[in-house]
Amino acid sequence: MTIKRRGFLIAGGLAGGGLLLGVGISTPPSARTRLGDKQVFAPAAGQLALNGWVKITREGRVIVATPRAEMGQGVHSALAMLVAEELDADWSMVGTEQAPAAQIYANAALLLNVAPFESDDDGLLARVARGSLQRLGYTLGLQVTGGSSSIRDAWEPMRLAGASARAMLVEAAARRWQVQAGECVVKQGVVSHPPSGRRAGFGELAEATAAIDPRSDVVFKDPGSYQLIGKPQPRLDLPAKVNGQAQFGIDVRPEGLLYAAIRHAPAFGGSIKRLDDASAKQGRGVVDAFVLPNGRAAVVVADRYWRAKRVLDALPLDFEPGPHGQLDSAQISQQLRAALEGGQSGTGFRNQGDAAGQLGQARRKLQAVYEVPFLAHAAMEPINCTAQFKDGRLTLWCGTQVASLARWRAAQVAGLDGERVDLHVPLLGGGFGRRLELDMVEEAVAIAMRLPGRPIQLLWSREEDMQHDMYRPAAMASFEAALDEGGRPLAWLNRVAAPSVGLATMERLLPSMAMDTPDKNQIEGAFDLPYAVPHLSVRQLRVATPVPVGSWRSVGHSYNAFFTESFIDELAHAAGQDPFAYRRGLLAAKPRHRAVLELAAAKAGWGQALPAGHARGIALHESFGSICAQVAEVSLESGKPRVHRVVCALDCGIVVNPDTVRAQMEGAIVYGLSAALYGEISIKNGAVEQGNFPSYEVVRMAQMPRVETHLVASTAAPGGVGEPGTPPIAPALANALFALTQQRLRRLPLRPKT
Repeated sequence: MTIKRRGFLIAGGLAGGGLLLGVGISTPPSARTRLGDKQVFAPAAGQLALNGWVKITREGRVIVATPRAEMGQGVHSALAMLVAEELDADWSMVGTEQAPAAQIYANAALLLNVAPFESDDDGLLARVARGSLQRLGYTLGLQVTGGSSSIRDAWEPMRLAGASARAMLVEAAARRWQVQAGECVVKQGVVSHPPSGRRAGFGELAEATAAIDPRSDVVFKDPGSYQLIGKPQPRLDLPAKVNGQAQFGIDVRPEGLLYAAIRHAPAFGGSIKRLDDASAKQGRGVVDAFVLPNGRAAVVVADRYWRAKRVLDALPLDFEPGPHGQLDSAQISQQLRAALEGGQSGTGFRNQGDAAGQLGQARRKLQAVYEVPFLAHAAMEPINCTAQFKDGRLTLWCGTQVASLARWRAAQVAGLDGERVDLHVPLLGGGFGRRLELDMVEEAVAIAMRLPGRPIQLLWSREEDMQHDMYRPAAMASFEAALDEGGRPLAWLNRVAAPSVGLATMERLLPSMAMDTPDKNQIEGAFDLPYAVPHLSVRQLRVATPVPVGSWRSVGHSYNAFFTESFIDELAHAAGQDPFAYRRGLLAAKPRHRAVLELAAAKAGWGQALPAGHARGIALHESFGSICAQVAEVSLESGKPRVHRVVCALDCGIVVNPDTVRAQMEGAIVYGLSAALYGEISIKNGAVEQGNFPSYEVVRMAQMPRVETHLVASTAAPGGVGEPGTPPIAPALANALFALTQQRLRRLPLRPKT
């Protein structure tokens, strides 16, 4: 894949949050455009391709191209379900295969997440912007898994691929039997002709489809006739994970494999001044020892990983701390507060009415400041990438969320044409946004080019992963609100200070092309407040720090939900009203939000008696096209929060696999609870203090509350499910702790005073 400079300039502006006029007015790529021809999804021996997404074997197995990374979210099974539903396939005969590099597999929905519009904004500007963003994502060939966008992107093209393949199989059967295609019926992988009683399996008919062109003039099923979508289906990846056959990046074992251990300079911007390579090379099994060309890390390559790591750990490295060797967390917190208090105007993302004027003359006002720290991704599978440069070709095995960009960057580092780079994407042992980055690819390729011929697996230790992450930004937000005589918010002024994820990402990817544009990531979930407030102002204040930041599960929603839902709870209590009823009264114009809130409250038994020493808190948040409400039930044990129960209600539009959606909510809640109760990356002497799970705690099994997920029946287009469960849990917990202790905790992690 070749990425043009102009394309990156446009994408950079959009990723940073700015809607550039240079994108032009366009429409999203149609599903028919993305159907692809049979050559795109090249069939192996015994297989027949019906279009760019579907192959069928002579035994009748259906193989679906899956262009998104499977990192535990069940996306391979969900994507296959879209095809299998319209194909009327037998689910037990369906499998998946990694999609090759081709434009039809681009994630056209990915860039929708940067559009600064409310989800229900159907105005002309919003429609044009969304269409242009989808067209841009498709044009750039962004084969990316992120932003809870996989199903939103695949909903039409993959169903069309299944429906088209079904029509071709029916046509093949009709020609064979010399009957009308309309007389044929497809069910469970079999085409039948009821008037004559004839039947043929997909495998028997597949070869005959070679003479039939892929069709796009097909009609989708009525949702009422779905046999797979909306019903629990066994995930295709689970058997291999249960029996140990599943292969993650860390499991890759090409012939002749060597292992590389790595140690980075501790401080941000630091470097390694000296490495005793002669001493290192005397170690058993050691092949090479050196400092990477950028000077930031030392590498030892050996025939066993632990040999490489043991030698590296024993080396007396001489570090240069660089310009940020005195940085600490207190300084960053002071930077954020100074931005809020220093009169910086920032960038306005929502300006409705006259919030400042109303606040100036209001009788009842409330003010609050909230803060969150940096967070690590802490995926269970440490960072790794395997690379081999041989015979002029570069081969990568990497669990990446950005397949197209990984190939492109690998080619750039190696000085090769992109067509000479092969990328294999194994299963990912968790991503959460960390594997959207390319640092592991850059390092692995640099090592492979130094030692051509043999494959080399670069594996970061847990400590390296924790201390050299691209962190969820630290952020601080100030609020001012004026209440009317009924206690309802009349004016709302919100300012959010944080580093820019969009700008930081572009500076790493292409520093010469990074643009200082408004970043919607920073204020998502804040500017699109669902509650009725006549006078509303939301502004972004950018604060630059040396700490590298990146996308973390739910990105800006992860902190803005805590900020906004805590503050709306404060307003409810100031008004002397029940927090659920207060929110509900502000959602008259948002019926979907109101229904989700009501469902969560009803299922949680809101207002009903609780055991002594227990309390409930509620929160509502929309992200990635889905609306989620959560109620947390908590108590204090030895002065520390204990979460007993979480009730989650979700409207994610049409549900593909309800079991997977519930699993995603449970996983997202665990992730959010870990951040709310324990998560904090602290900085001292320019470096991260935490190194492993003893110092960066996460929720353990014994601490896990009972989680109940209730799904709203909906005919709306599918929303995301990988991230929307994370944002509401922190404010729900904080609000419950206030109900229990009367302490308003405005900083994460939550630590009540005893």
